[in-house]
Amino acid sequence: MASDVCNVLLVYPRFNAGSFWNYGATCELVGAKYPAPPLGLITVAAMLPKSWNVRLIDRNTDPYEEEDLDWADMVFTGGMLPQQSDALKIIRQCKSRNVPVVVGGPDATSSPEVYADADFRVLGEAEGILDRFLEAWAQGQRSGTFSAEKFKADVTSTPIPRFDLLNFKNYVQVNVQFSRGCPFTCEFCDIIELYGRVPRTKTSEQMLAELDRLYELGYRGHVDFVDDNLIGNKKAVKAFLPELIKWQKARNNPFEMSTEASLNLADDEALLKMMQEARFFSVFIGIESPDPDVLNATRKKQNTRRDIAKSVHKIYDAGIWVLAGFIVGFDQESDQVADEISALIEEAAIPVAMTGLLYALPNTQLTRRLAKEGRLHADFATDDPDTLDGDQCTAGLNFKTVRPREQILRDFRKIIENVYSPEAYFRRVRKVTSMLDMSGDNGAILGAGFFHDLKMFGKIIFAMTFKEKTYRGPFWKALLVTLFTNFKAIKPVMMMMALYVHLGPFSRFVLGQIDKQIEEIERGEWQAPALVAAE
Repeated sequence: MASDVCNVLLVYPRFNAGSFWNYGATCELVGAKYPAPPLGLITVAAMLPKSWNVRLIDRNTDPYEEEDLDWADMVFTGGMLPQQSDALKIIRQCKSRNVPVVVGGPDATSSPEVYADADFRVLGEAEGILDRFLEAWAQGQRSGTFSAEKFKADVTSTPIPRFDLLNFKNYVQVNVQFSRGCPFTCEFCDIIELYGRVPRTKTSEQMLAELDRLYELGYRGHVDFVDDNLIGNKKAVKAFLPELIKWQKARNNPFEMSTEASLNLADDEALLKMMQEARFFSVFIGIESPDPDVLNATRKKQNTRRDIAKSVHKIYDAGIWVLAGFIVGFDQESDQVADEISALIEEAAIPVAMTGLLYALPNTQLTRRLAKEGRLHADFATDDPDTLDGDQCTAGLNFKTVRPREQILRDFRKIIENVYSPEAYFRRVRKVTSMLDMSGDNGAILGAGFFHDLKMFGKIIFAMTFKEKTYRGPFWKALLVTLFTNFKAIKPVMMMMALYVHLGPFSRFVLGQIDKQIEEIERGEWQAPALVAAE
C-alpha cells in the first residue's frame, strides 16, 4: 500500500453505560446523544498526513458494524479505563478482519499490557511520538510499540483538532484544551503521572484559532475546557483570558464555557472576574473530603488551607456555579464520613456533587503504596466488562480497605440517599440561586444561542411537570424562586435542574447496586479478589 494514500477509521470506544458522567437522560432531553465528543481522536486526526482519508465513528453516538472496518486500511482506537472493554472488543474485530489496529490514549499508556493484542501501541502524548509511528508505517512496519518521553510534548505544536469530523448535534458540548498537567500531588490522581506537575499551555493565538474554527463551522453554545486544572499555570491563563474576552464580545458571545480547577481559584478575585467576563458559567472542583486528616494523608493539602464552603461561595459570587467531586474509602476517614460529607455538600450548596468510591488507578502513588502494602486487588487495572457496573460509584474499592468494606458501602449509600433526594437537590439549587452574582456578561439572557436555550427550557419544564411527576413540586419551587429573585440566573439554574433528569434515576441505580453488594457481604457470598503480592 502506498504511504501517501491511506484510509484511516477512528473508532471511539463506548463508555460503560452505568456512569455518573453519561447524562443519558439529560442528553435526550436537550436533543443530544452524548455529553462530549472524542477530543483526543480528532486531535490525532489533525496530525495525520493531509493525503489520508479519515472517518470517525463515535460508538457512543454512531451506528457501527464490523463491516465498517472493510473500508479501512488502518484503525485508530483507545480511551480511558471505563472504555477498556469496548476498546478490546474493537481490537478483536480488527484482528479478525486483518485490519491493522493502533491503540493509544490514557488507559493504554497506563496499562499497555492490557492492549498487547493491538498491532501498534502508541503510548504517551501524541505530539511526542506520532511522527515516529507514521515514519515506521511508511517504511512498511506493521507492528510495534512507540512510547513518548514523559512530560516533554510541545503543546504549542498541537494542530487545530478536526472539528469538521463531528456532528455537533450529537453532543451537549464541544471540548477544547488549553493546558496539560497539574502542580499538585494528590495521591489518587493519575493526571500528574500522565502529564506531569508543570502545566504546559498552548498560546493564546492557538486557542483563539481553535475557537475560530468552531465558530466558522457554525457551532454555538457550550465549550468545555477539559484541562485537569485550568489554573495550574495562573500566569498563562491570566494572559489568555483578556484575549478570550475580546474574542467573545466581538462575536456576540457565541460560547459559554466550563472547566475544571482547584479550590484555590476562590482565592483570586481578579481571576474569577476575568473568567466571569469570558462567560465561564461552571467549574468542576475536586473537594474529596472535609476531613483535614484525610486531605493531608492523600496529599491534597491545598484544600486544608481554606474554608471549603466559603471558597465555593466566593466562586458563586462571580456568577460561576460549582460541580464537585467527593470520595469515600480513604484509610483515614472516620465513621462520621457520611454525615460530614453530606453536611458540607449542603452547607456549600453544591447541587451536582459527584460522590464515588475510592478507586486505585494504574500508575498512581496510591496504587504503588497499596501494592507495597499487599492490599491491591490483582485485577485493579481491568475494566469490568459488565457495562452496568463500570463506574467508580459502584465499582470502586479495588483494594483491601482499612475500615470494614460493608461499613464504607453503607456510609457511601447514606451520602447518595442524603444528597440526591428531589427535596435535597432542588433545595441546594435554590441556595445557589440566592448566591449567584449574574451582573457580569455571563448574566446575559440574550445571546447567539437564545432560541436554542428557549427550546431547551421548554423541554425541561415539560419533562419535570408531566414526565417526572415526583420532581414537580421541588422543581417549580426552585424555578419560581429563580424567576422572582434572580432572573438572570435562569440559564444555569435550568442546567442544574436538567442534570437531575439523569442524576435522580442514576442515584437510585447506585443505591440498588450498593444494596446488592452489602447483601452479598452479609450473606457471606462476597469473596475478596486475589491481591498483588507485597513488595
